[in-house]
Amino acid sequence: MRKESNPLTPAEVAEILKISKYTVYEMVKRGEIPAYRVGKKIRVDSQDLQEYIDKGKGNEPAPDEHLVLPPASLLESPLLAVETTAKAPGLVICGQDICLDILGRHLEHHPAGVRAYRQNLGSFAGLLALYQDRADLAAIHLWDSDSNSYNIPYVRRLLPGIPAVVIHLACRMQGFYVARGNPKNIKQWEDLMQPGIRFVNREAGSGTRVLIDEQFRVSGINRQMVKGYENLEFSSLAVASAVSRGIVEVGVGNQKASMQVRDIDFIPLRKERYELVIKKEDIDRAPFQAVLEILKSPAFKAELQGLGDYDLSETGKTVAEV
Repeated sequence: MRKESNPLTPAEVAEILKISKYTVYEMVKRGEIPAYRVGKKIRVDSQDLQEYIDKGKGNEPAPDEHLVLPPASLLESPLLAVETTAKAPGLVICGQDICLDILGRHLEHHPAGVRAYRQNLGSFAGLLALYQDRADLAAIHLWDSDSNSYNIPYVRRLLPGIPAVVIHLACRMQGFYVARGNPKNIKQWEDLMQPGIRFVNREAGSGTRVLIDEQFRVSGINRQMVKGYENLEFSSLAVASAVSRGIVEVGVGNQKASMQVRDIDFIPLRKERYELVIKKEDIDRAPFQAVLEILKSPAFKAELQGLGDYDLSETGKTVAEV
């Protein structure tokens, strides 16, 4: 029988986890922390939060095994479930960055706009949804080590036979999350193999996971020698939180997430290109033209600029027709 549990507000959860309230909302949105609604308010049971913390800390003798269990999928979330077996009316936008939420809101208020549906999917899954006609736009950040370029090689391979247009969203910085002051002196990829360094990975198919695996290959790093490689988190915020709470010594993610979590430092590694993929056959339709207009608008860019960690010098530019 489940014990009595006290409901917690997002602010109270943030204080317990030493993260920002915004981070809590993101974790709830991704299904990483169970939550429910009371009217328009979100609440988290204290017992559910304790179970989340216990899973992260691990109560077993081997602390590097199964540090954090995978979150429930969006389909299992009664708060944020979105139908994925068929495309919803309006435009379905795949990706995991908050800039896509802002794009969706602008789209819904545009004169030629439509309702926007958000799918928090990684880069591979987003392209697959686009290929299977379950999505209209997919935001990706996939580094190809052979060409030292982003996105275009993957679009060509994962959308076979489908002409597509790649639109630039923003450049972001990817790097290591480490404890404040970087006590383990982690500066480069080879440092992940040092004794006493616990790592937390991202899920297969995410842009960050592709960067990690490609960089391991280029650097000649045997992933079996990286303690914690098999342990997964499903967002940059969750990775940063794991480092902040001392569950691991290092993880990889974007700089913006490091600004939202306490007691960690960010070690920059690579500037990445975050870009939007649209089927060429759709580009002249009114809702998609509205998207292009929004991306180039001063209002959209100003809102992103206020969030930090975005290079918007090419936002809205068509970078390739593949």
